[in-house]
Amino acid sequence: MRYLVKGYREPDGVVALPFDAANAAEAMQQAEKQGFKVLSVKGGSAWKFGFSRRNARFPLMLFSQELLALLDAGLTLVEAMEALAEKEHYTDTKRVLDQVIGRLYEGQTFSQALTQFPAAFPQLYVATVRASERSGGMRDALTRYVGYQSQLEVVRKKLVSASIYPVLLMGVGGLVTLFLLAYVVPKFSHVYEDMGGDLPLLSRALLEWGKLLEAHGGAIMLGTVGMLAVVVYLATRLSFRQWFGNKLWKIPALGERMRLYQLARFYRTLGMLLTGGMPAVVSLEMASGLLTPAMRGNLRQAAQWVREGRTMSEAMEAHHLTTPVALRMLRVGERTGNMGSMMERIASFYDEEMARWVDWFTRLFEPILMAVIGVVIGGIVVLMYLPIFELAGSIQ
Repeated sequence: MRYLVKGYREPDGVVALPFDAANAAEAMQQAEKQGFKVLSVKGGSAWKFGFSRRNARFPLMLFSQELLALLDAGLTLVEAMEALAEKEHYTDTKRVLDQVIGRLYEGQTFSQALTQFPAAFPQLYVATVRASERSGGMRDALTRYVGYQSQLEVVRKKLVSASIYPVLLMGVGGLVTLFLLAYVVPKFSHVYEDMGGDLPLLSRALLEWGKLLEAHGGAIMLGTVGMLAVVVYLATRLSFRQWFGNKLWKIPALGERMRLYQLARFYRTLGMLLTGGMPAVVSLEMASGLLTPAMRGNLRQAAQWVREGRTMSEAMEAHHLTTPVALRMLRVGERTGNMGSMMERIASFYDEEMARWVDWFTRLFEPILMAVIGVVIGGIVVLMYLPIFELAGSIQ
């Protein structure tokens, strides 16, 4: 989960630091390891009324792409950083770049300078840069990180684009249903009340609802708004989100796909770190933040196995962090000594499988959703007009 830790450290002063942690105590420990005195801890995903925090976020992806382009053009690291600072218009971003440049002039390495700004440069990014400093491949490291983020963004965009149409469909269907129940049905209730006569049971129930809504519309509206407020409040609570997430994981088909999505991100991150020269155990520990708390516990046990000399494939299989196909690919990677590349291939395999499943699910779900909405709206309309149909039949 995401936490926002407010801490103090010389010479940075009071800063707000985002951390991925299982709980608030773990987030505090991460901040204290970096030399900060913790002042407060908040759930970072709570709703913010205002845009200052969002606007102040450091554009890490854009920074990496521009830095890579300047290094490829032949500039030194300091020259490239100075060029990026000179063209920057946002005050917060420019201040971070100027402070990094100052530390480079003091003789610190690039990774040491970045470590002092955890709100802008996450631990994974700093570790990638640190590994490249040992091998002298800064451009390769930046290329891997940019490619890594691009692949994650592709998967995220696929999931978002696949959910847009169903969400719009449910929204429009809900608004039409609300209009019928809140405006049209009360009008028909007056007409049938003046006509008198017996009405079909379902039509009578629908028209009674119209009368109830007209008589107590204000109270029903306040109750609806109150329920929505409760739902929004619960959505901001970490405990509720964990409970809801656990319920989703227990749904067999959906839970397995969520697990594959988590494993895809985990293996891609692990592959990038291993390719960059990071030790296996350190890479496992750094990538743990991408997993759910339950899977994170399995990963700690797997890392302990690797630390004791077991192979990566044995540790992953024993602690349920792989699939049959991924296990075979891990064993091939161990035999060829190319684990980093094999991890990335496993992630690509998972991503393709997720894309196929999302495409299949949307193709199935969208017509079913349209049919359900059509039945609901059509049922309301038919129940409203059914007495008229019966009256016409009796006249004939």
